[in-house]
Amino acid sequence: MIAAVAENRAIGNGNKLIYWLPDDLKRFKQLTTGHTIIMGSNTFRSLPKGALPNRRNIVLSRSENVFPGAERFASLETALAACATEDIVYIIGGEKLYSYAMPFAEILYLTEIKDTPAEADAFFPDWNNGEWEEVEREEHSKDDKHAHEFLFTTYRRV
Repeated sequence: MIAAVAENRAIGNGNKLIYWLPDDLKRFKQLTTGHTIIMGSNTFRSLPKGALPNRRNIVLSRSENVFPGAERFASLETALAACATEDIVYIIGGEKLYSYAMPFAEILYLTEIKDTPAEADAFFPDWNNGEWEEVEREEHSKDDKHAHEFLFTTYRRV
């Protein structure tokens, strides 16, 4: 799973990302390009240009809606079964999918932002429950392009 999370685990508000961190977006692109990404229908709708290029886009939705440039599956289980031969599959949100997918996840790629937003309505599940160990950490200071300090952290299931 991959996400940018605030100190209170906030990830979004009004179906939009709370934070705009260019280095986080570069990391997301670097990690996910060439791989499969799985998202909920609201996350797909929030993408400014639709399906993300150079990735296999999968949208989970029980409706018969069409998601241009993406495959649709009715459940996470069927989507994961369709990806069984792939080495890496990323869950990219939103809140409901992160919560449902947490038991399936092996690695968390998190951008931990040193801030708590004034408003948020979507949150990442709690990973500080003893099931995850930090295996990598890269600290970043705020600068002219980044309003907050943040960490790139990688966790593996224990």
